[in-house]
Amino acid sequence: MEKYISFTVPSDSAISTVGQVLRAQGHLTKKQISRAKFLPDGIQKNGIRCRITEFVLPGDEIQVCLETAETASEQLVSGDFSSLEILYEDQDILAVNKPAGMLTHPSGTHYADTLSNLVAAYFQNKKASVRVRPIGRLDKETSGIILFAKNQVAAQRLQAQREEHVFRKEYLAVVAGYLPEDPADLWHTISFPVKKVSDHPLRMQAVPAPDDNCSTDASLLPAVTHYCTLYSAANWSLVSLRLDTGRTHQIRVHMKALGHPLLGDTLYYEQKLDNFSVQPSFARTALHAWKVYFRQPFEGNEIRLTGTLPEDFRAIIPYLPL
Repeated sequence: MEKYISFTVPSDSAISTVGQVLRAQGHLTKKQISRAKFLPDGIQKNGIRCRITEFVLPGDEIQVCLETAETASEQLVSGDFSSLEILYEDQDILAVNKPAGMLTHPSGTHYADTLSNLVAAYFQNKKASVRVRPIGRLDKETSGIILFAKNQVAAQRLQAQREEHVFRKEYLAVVAGYLPEDPADLWHTISFPVKKVSDHPLRMQAVPAPDDNCSTDASLLPAVTHYCTLYSAANWSLVSLRLDTGRTHQIRVHMKALGHPLLGDTLYYEQKLDNFSVQPSFARTALHAWKVYFRQPFEGNEIRLTGTLPEDFRAIIPYLPL
């Protein structure tokens, strides 16, 4: 998909060259500028292809091509995309709601039935040559919002927002046990490091109280989760969560470490039959990415999205804050 951005050299500018305009006004990296130089009409001044060393004058129009229509797309098997739930779309971003039970992108035997396949089919139907670029991922059983960038620079800028905690996701989880309800502005922090369980191919574990030897343990990964309890029942609670890090199964292992594993999580929670009738029923891990906050990667305006809740979460709607 073609992506051009333009800049006008301001009248009071002290910038002297095209390259300086691209770095100062466009916030482009050296790598992005270098790539544009080799595209047909990749960098233009007043409609004429130019070098980045050329001088500029106030009022000059600088245009740079960040991606062409011929940019190769990933060869994803695609087909019917009617089930794709689109929450937001602009020239740089597509936000969709991933259902539980679906992988984010192809892996192993799943090469034609993932969310990325649906997105590829959607782009192909629009005759848009767009490479499928998910910003982050969700576990197969986790439902909720995933963003896709439509061009490389948007992807890089959104990734930078993730690292700077400008791009934030908020999750809903239903956990076992009673947690006291919190005011809306009170967030608790879990900072237990996590690591793989040596005798299990999938399981992770949190280490609540690392000893002195853990400081040299390369398998320990820093992990930080924040949570706020929205509603409490006798033996289950509804919590909202935010992540500072994105470790495998981070929310699941952190809540288990607190003694409040997620309902439906067969990897980390053995649900007792005597509790089954008084807890919400989930046939999968009760985790949903319901909100996302980020800035439009080129315009800079803040975008806030709230996704629809899946069917198995709708029973807890009365307990959500207005």
